[in-house]
Amino acid sequence: MSRVVVCGSLNMDVVVQSARRPAPGETILGAEVSFLPGGKGLNQAIASARLGVPTAMVGAVGDDAFANSLRGFLADNDVDSTGVTEIEGPATGVALIQVAEGDNSITVASGANTHFAASMLPDEPRPDEVWVAQFETPLAATQEILARAHAAGARTVLNLAPYADHPPELLKTVDVAVLNEIELSQATGTRLDAASATDEVVAACNVLRERGARAVIATLGPRGAVVVSATGVDTIPAVQTKVVDTTGAGDCFVGALVARLAAGVTPVEAARFASAAASCAVERLGAAPAMPTGEEVAARLAKA
Repeated sequence: MSRVVVCGSLNMDVVVQSARRPAPGETILGAEVSFLPGGKGLNQAIASARLGVPTAMVGAVGDDAFANSLRGFLADNDVDSTGVTEIEGPATGVALIQVAEGDNSITVASGANTHFAASMLPDEPRPDEVWVAQFETPLAATQEILARAHAAGARTVLNLAPYADHPPELLKTVDVAVLNEIELSQATGTRLDAASATDEVVAACNVLRERGARAVIATLGPRGAVVVSATGVDTIPAVQTKVVDTTGAGDCFVGALVARLAAGVTPVEAARFASAAASCAVERLGAAPAMPTGEEVAARLAKA
């Protein structure tokens, strides 16, 4: 089994649970607050590591208590954090997450994440590794890192979230692109929403394949996922579950996907596993702490 290297953001998530969201100018009492490790990069690294895959995290944090908590959480989950650089000045990233009625809204103060650079990599990519990136850290760093990983022969996965305009050549270094229907709409200029037909989603995925991505996976929430590659189109049904908190579900999908890619399976097989993993994660509060173990995912697949 090869190693997964996740390059991306690390945040402390401040999760506020309430019966409903307040209206503008309104104050609601009786909410509950939790401080939970998060950030798309950290979430994906934890999801991979909890599935038993050797995983390393590369990113930036501030010189503060949140940084110490995040490092400790990575260590507790057997994630190699030697590539997490501490920066003086900016604070560790913080995400304020409002959870109400089974859904969430998120505001992020990126802090140290905006100072991450490719020069912070502790090691060069190796051909037997899977390298993962997102868009919560500087685009220039993401582009350089994926180019170096691709040139080294490593498998590369890009989660185009949250969506950002990027140079056309970026996708030429990507083996698997992962994004939801909103990000897919933004990336292709196509009108897509939760009710869009599968044919429309597939057509948009093929736009990204024409730009260079070898395979494109569109995650569609309760509708499952679609995998578009040179071998054709595969639809992945969602696994039925009771939703508590959707925070981090997409990150769980990506982390589980790369864990299976590291084991040598195809993107389609990996996506089926990732869908089951995400169905486990949404049953618990938080992002990184909700990531399931391999045993939990296997049990879920056995029932599907």
